[in-house]
Amino acid sequence: MQGKGIQHISTMNKRKSNVQNVVKPNKTPRTEDTAYVQDEDEDEEEGGVQQEHSVSASSAGDIGVIESITLKNFMSHHLLGPFQFGPNVNFIVGNNGSGKSAILTALIVGLGGKATTTNRGASLKSFVKYGESSAEVTVKLRNRGSDSYKGEVYGDCISVEQRITSDGCRTCKIKNKAGHIISTKKEELTAILDHFNIQVDNPVSILNQEMSKQFLHSKSEADKYKFFMKATLLEQMKRDYIHIKQTKAVTRDQVERQEECLKDLRQLFLKKKEKYESLSALEKMKQSLEDLKKKMAWCLVREKEWQVQQLMDEIEKEKNNSVHEEKLLLCQTKVTLADKRVRDIQQKLGKVKEEDEGLAETGRKLKEDVKIKSKAQKSQEVVYFRAENKLKQLEKEQCLLQERIHKINNSVRRNHESEHSQRIKKMSALKKQLEKLESESTALNQEIKEKQQALFKGREEYDKLSMEEKNIQVSLETKLKRRNQLTASRSNRLRRFGDRMPELLEAVNRAHAQGRFIKKPVGPIGACISLKDPSLAVAVESCLRGFMKTFCCDNYKDEKVLQELMSSHFARGSRPQIMVCPFTDSVYNVQHRRVHHPEFPSVLDILLVDNPVIINCLIDMRSIECILVIKNTAVARRVMQGGRPPRNCREVFTADGDQVFTNRCYTPDQEVIVKYLGGDPEAEIRMVQSEVENHQAQLSRFQLHLSSVKQDIQSMEEKLRGVFMACKRNQEEDAQENEQKIELERKNVEEAHAELEQHNKALLELDQKYKDVRNKREKLADETEQLKEDQVKAEAECSKLEQTLKILEKKLKGHQDNIQSMRVELAAKELEKEDFEEKAKEICPISQIPDRSAKSIDTEITRLREKISSQESTHGNQEQVIREYAEAHGNYKNKSSQLRDLKRFIDRLDNIMTDRQARYKTLRRSLSVRCKLYFNNFLIKLHCCGSMMFDHNNETLSISVKPPGQEKDNINDMRSLSGGERSFSTVCFILSLWEITESPFRCLDEFDVYMDMHNRRISLDLLLELSERQHLRQFIFITPQTTSSLPSSSHIKIHQLQDPERESEEALP
Repeated sequence: MQGKGIQHISTMNKRKSNVQNVVKPNKTPRTEDTAYVQDEDEDEEEGGVQQEHSVSASSAGDIGVIESITLKNFMSHHLLGPFQFGPNVNFIVGNNGSGKSAILTALIVGLGGKATTTNRGASLKSFVKYGESSAEVTVKLRNRGSDSYKGEVYGDCISVEQRITSDGCRTCKIKNKAGHIISTKKEELTAILDHFNIQVDNPVSILNQEMSKQFLHSKSEADKYKFFMKATLLEQMKRDYIHIKQTKAVTRDQVERQEECLKDLRQLFLKKKEKYESLSALEKMKQSLEDLKKKMAWCLVREKEWQVQQLMDEIEKEKNNSVHEEKLLLCQTKVTLADKRVRDIQQKLGKVKEEDEGLAETGRKLKEDVKIKSKAQKSQEVVYFRAENKLKQLEKEQCLLQERIHKINNSVRRNHESEHSQRIKKMSALKKQLEKLESESTALNQEIKEKQQALFKGREEYDKLSMEEKNIQVSLETKLKRRNQLTASRSNRLRRFGDRMPELLEAVNRAHAQGRFIKKPVGPIGACISLKDPSLAVAVESCLRGFMKTFCCDNYKDEKVLQELMSSHFARGSRPQIMVCPFTDSVYNVQHRRVHHPEFPSVLDILLVDNPVIINCLIDMRSIECILVIKNTAVARRVMQGGRPPRNCREVFTADGDQVFTNRCYTPDQEVIVKYLGGDPEAEIRMVQSEVENHQAQLSRFQLHLSSVKQDIQSMEEKLRGVFMACKRNQEEDAQENEQKIELERKNVEEAHAELEQHNKALLELDQKYKDVRNKREKLADETEQLKEDQVKAEAECSKLEQTLKILEKKLKGHQDNIQSMRVELAAKELEKEDFEEKAKEICPISQIPDRSAKSIDTEITRLREKISSQESTHGNQEQVIREYAEAHGNYKNKSSQLRDLKRFIDRLDNIMTDRQARYKTLRRSLSVRCKLYFNNFLIKLHCCGSMMFDHNNETLSISVKPPGQEKDNINDMRSLSGGERSFSTVCFILSLWEITESPFRCLDEFDVYMDMHNRRISLDLLLELSERQHLRQFIFITPQTTSSLPSSSHIKIHQLQDPERESEEALP
């Protein structure tokens, strides 16, 4: 009974394994979607279950692929084929009646499918051509790779031949690659299909046109749900679980019946037991004999244990010898301390570098502040001098007015008596004259204001022109200096890199000849390189920038010597940069991280450099292997910013000096001129000379203009002074007002002077801060040199300690090997002890402590055996009693054990089924969610809106599709679509199922029969895109339409069927 239950379960496991082979592992990340799936396990996580493949990824495409198919007297065709199918994409093209669907039907029948599965006939005899006695179908399947089916028997190909007679009988022959018949049994064909994971009745593997029509035009949502369950083999899993439940119920009934039989066996066992116990005396002697045997066995075990203990003591003694471990630990501690010291020095170097950068930034800001304060100081000086001049002028005018008033007063006193009467008469006339003078004074004041404004504007223009003149003079001096450098470079190209560069290189050569350098420094870098394409000189100079004057040193000692040489030829702020990197004889291998572009070179590609040190230095400091050079700026932006930039590409430089990144672009403010890599110095000299002449002409024009403006200012000042004098002559009464103005101007002068003093003080403070920062940077440079020397010493010490550590590790390993050999011997002894112990446990599971020697125990055993033998001779029926008792006891024990095992099996089966049901629901939900996501993604290609609604409780599937332009309409049934749109929807649904299922080949019959050219093009693109992703799977597409729009590819094979014979016969008359 137990064997029957287990047989049911094994059957279920076989079916379950077939189901697992169909489902792909869930590798699609979970995404949010508007569609909704109704399920009782809504809160479960989506990706919890992954199914195993029966066909590994490495063997996919090597087994189960259809190599060819041949039809004889099948349906209405005398002979079709053989059709040699490609391993990836195959199109079968032909007019109606040419045999396209016949090939698909023959494939199902040839692989053992039923006639009803094809939807083309009710029985097999309907496939035999009219007038013929039999039909034959031959299908060849690929059988290669490590996962082949009985590869040593069948070889690389398995041929399945089906013969169908006119009375509906079918015979099968399974042949190997050589054509020899291996089997004719249906079970062998089923095993082959199971191994290859081929389900001929699964619509996802082979979908004919009739099945897709039934699905799309079906009004029942339950039928659509059954289609999905059948395609994913979830329906087969569900049937298996139901079958297991039924088998479990039958097994439980059998257990209840066997429990009644067990009661009878117990009564018989008790009866035989009473007879057996009457022989207790004899049994006691036998028991004593058994006890002695047990003691004998454990006595031998104790002897082996003593030998093992001796060996363990020796191993423990060797293990306690920890001299090697202590030395190794001490050395490891020293290595750790040395590493820590190196890291500390590196951290200090980093901090010093950061502090130096911060001080440099502070110095730059202080320098800018000094410039701003100097400018403000000069402006304040102008204000102060103007106010002082104005004060002096007002004081002078006040003195003149006071003298005039004094003279008038004296004159009045002398003529007071004589002219009193006349003065009274003139009083009225003077009042009128005063009014007239007041009006003239108002006019003069207005004129003064206008003259002052004009004078202020003239002075502003004069200051602006003076500033521009200074800028032009500075630019002219720069151009003259550049011209002189180029003129000097006629005889020596090194003059381009500085006036003192040739002398510096001579000093380096002398120092090298004197042995001051370990390795002679290389530089300047710009003098060591040339270009394959001179038109790219601007791009290369823009890329390398400050590296053109740089020197390379092999070590810090050489760098220090070179710094001393530079100090005598260059000022501190204008010294060339020095890079320290170990010199090598070969260029770095950067193939794995350099940029490769079919059209544009990298900076590394266009440089011609004889010395690998220069190339390695530029790779380290500028990563020239990752920078492209593109002449046109628009093309450079399209390459870097128009899409995905080239692999390993950091930036691009153009022929105009533009710098292009993936998210930004920098363009120089002025035209970039080649300074170092120019091939023709004469042309550059002529260009610089032309610029110098232009600047000189411009400077002359500015000077003329400036002289004219200065004359205008002087003229306006003269006019203004004349107006002032006229105003003062007419305003005697303004003396008091002038005193107030003088007082105000004095205050202004004092304020301006105080502010000027503040500016001078602030300027001195900033200058002192700048000097302090410069001194700190010099101290940091000295500290950096000392840290670099410490770092070299620490690294050398660390290397020496590492060598010592390796030697100590080798000694420790020898010591450990010795201990290991002793442990191997100990293991052998322990195995012997365990062997004796196991034999002793077979005799006596409980350990015994022997109190006698093995020899005395052996003597006692011999005596007891003789005594038992004499006792047994007097009890003739004793064996029969024991045998009957043992038989009854064994039957009762076996039956009890069987029932107990069955009950445990049923309980375990309950737990397994509970877990399987939960996994089944999770798998069902995962497949439904993935199916609807793929369906929605494929519908987007048609610009349609659609969704799938799964109701696993009611077992329904609702598919809603909205054509383009009808997204807001309430009508969303698939019957509202056109024929082409329905066919496209069918393709989308089938592709969705293909994405979540596995099969070595997929067949699709007339998928585009109702499609317009637009939908057909999209469908073909989707199918070809899927075939590229699953290039190890075989696809067979049947279509009556042309395939001229297909791309030419070695993965696509087109089979063009000829027109049917009946059409040619009708065309003859």
